Amino acid sequence: MAGMTHLSLLDLVPVREGDSIAAAMANATELAAHAETLGYHRYWVAEHHGMPGIASAATAVVLAHIGHATSSIRIGAGGIMLPNHAPLLIAEQFGTLDALFPGRIDLGLGRAPGSDQRVAQAIRRNLAGGPDEFPRDVMELQAYFAGDERQAIQATPGSRANIDMWILGSSLYGAQLAAALGLPYAFASHFAPAALDDAIAIYRRDFRPSAQLKYPYVAAGYNVFAADDAEEATLIASSMQQAFVRLRTGRPGKLQPPEPGYYDSLPMQAQAMLADVLSVSSIGTQENVERDLAAFIRRTQVDEVIVTGQIFDTQARKRSFEIAMAAAQAIGAHAPVPAL
Repeated sequence: MAGMTHLSLLDLVPVREGDSIAAAMANATELAAHAETLGYHRYWVAEHHGMPGIASAATAVVLAHIGHATSSIRIGAGGIMLPNHAPLLIAEQFGTLDALFPGRIDLGLGRAPGSDQRVAQAIRRNLAGGPDEFPRDVMELQAYFAGDERQAIQATPGSRANIDMWILGSSLYGAQLAAALGLPYAFASHFAPAALDDAIAIYRRDFRPSAQLKYPYVAAGYNVFAADDAEEATLIASSMQQAFVRLRTGRPGKLQPPEPGYYDSLPMQAQAMLADVLSVSSIGTQENVERDLAAFIRRTQVDEVIVTGQIFDTQARKRSFEIAMAAAQAIGAHAPVPAL
């Protein structure tokens, strides 16, 4: 395969049915250390609020936990929902992470609140300006990291921090903003794939070089549910399928154990919903993942694939990410990042 596509990992830090938050955190550090050993490029967690099955709400705190369990892999937020926060506070949090783990910190920024109005009110954020405030907040955050003396206050920690900032998106808006600011762009195709091709095309067409980035750089989310036999892969995928069905029907909860025959038992409407939101996925053996991943990279020409997959059994989850890396190497898409 022409070119080189990095492989990275997004972990939603799932809380399993019958498990605790502490167990979810322990599983996250175990997976991050495993990803580092396998040679994954970066390990991201994401901000969600009010979700019983996701333990990464205090994203910077979780990243500090991950950072101490690893030594070389890049770690970061994919992402921080900036409308929920004052930019100064994010500059301080990620400046602190950069001081603890220098040269390893990524900060992906999203403009969706990642929740609903009840959470926004609980966070005490004034959302009167709405998402239109997002570009201004991103540039304010950049100014804090740059140590811009025109700011009324300097971020301590944060000023002069070595942070790789990203714009995240699932629509054309993020692509346009990332292009205008000259920042790398990550598309959430692992759950919102509809605008993927258009967003990448707009980003590449309109990209303007910046101090951080000379050329456009695109990452895209990709679900992998891989096992040593196809039947097992289909089974382990059912936990995430259950999570989406529960979310779409207003019943979010902890990650459920896999259920044999789950997809086939669903009504056609639910099957169609899953086929849509999980269309950027590979379920099967390494051979299947090789085929599917190669086709996805040919289609998108992305610089980086961010694999994810909520899998109930921790060993099955680690094995799935092992197979994903082996598949990427087999098709010539990834050279493992050596551990320090």
